[in-house]
Amino acid sequence: MNQILKKEKLAENIKKITIEAPEIAAKAQAGQFVSLIVDKKGERIPLTIVESDRQKGTITLIFLEVGKTTFKLGKLEKGDNIVSLLGPLGKPTHIDRLGTVVTVGGGVGIAEVFPVTRAFKEAHNDVISIIGARSKNLLILEEPLRQVSDKLFVTTDDGSYGQKGFVSDVLKELLERQTKIDLVYAVGPVPMMRVVCEVTRPYKIKTLVSLNPIMVDATGMCGSCRVNVGGETKFGCVDGPEFDGHLVDFVELQKRLGQFCRQEESSRECCRKK
Repeated sequence: MNQILKKEKLAENIKKITIEAPEIAAKAQAGQFVSLIVDKKGERIPLTIVESDRQKGTITLIFLEVGKTTFKLGKLEKGDNIVSLLGPLGKPTHIDRLGTVVTVGGGVGIAEVFPVTRAFKEAHNDVISIIGARSKNLLILEEPLRQVSDKLFVTTDDGSYGQKGFVSDVLKELLERQTKIDLVYAVGPVPMMRVVCEVTRPYKIKTLVSLNPIMVDATGMCGSCRVNVGGETKFGCVDGPEFDGHLVDFVELQKRLGQFCRQEESSRECCRKK
């Protein structure tokens, strides 16, 4: 059992929890994730490790209550236990001193981009962060990201805060101003990551995306998290979660993510009624 030591609401339906997990905290690196089961009858879901504290033996997760399991996770309180926690999983982000790195986070993907941004900054890169949400009330981690970024740009779809528009608009403006960029790292909804990759493609800037395909066992055995990268089948859990965005088949990825929409909506409704 892994006990929840702290719980916080960051925005509408977005929760942050700190969990006692000393073995995972001792090994976790930026870009990795855990796979957890909320209760004995629950499914296994992947969540990115936002922070890890080796001295305290804790990890921090941020999640959006969007499905049955995340709703159940969001109902747990400080002192409650999570039945199963597996990790750290996935390949960690390759952190090096590259020059100028732009990290792009959309929605709850901002939580996933935070540890990577911090790691690139600690490696003495110039880091430009671009974060966006549908509206101000859904924006998270602005101040923590500001502290680990040389520049931070904020966008909202409705213009309620920061620049009205999308994260890709800011990235496009930077490139049009001939800003020298050595790497772009993007996490967020599939359409957002796809657009970011199309923006950087003409400039031949290396662009990494962190994918969150459907996972079951998260160890590479079930094959449910397969993605098409450069014409080859890769598994998000063991080959990723990060891939060259210019090689990812986003059309196929979107189709696979949507194949259980009807069942997911049904389970959400059942969970809301309880």
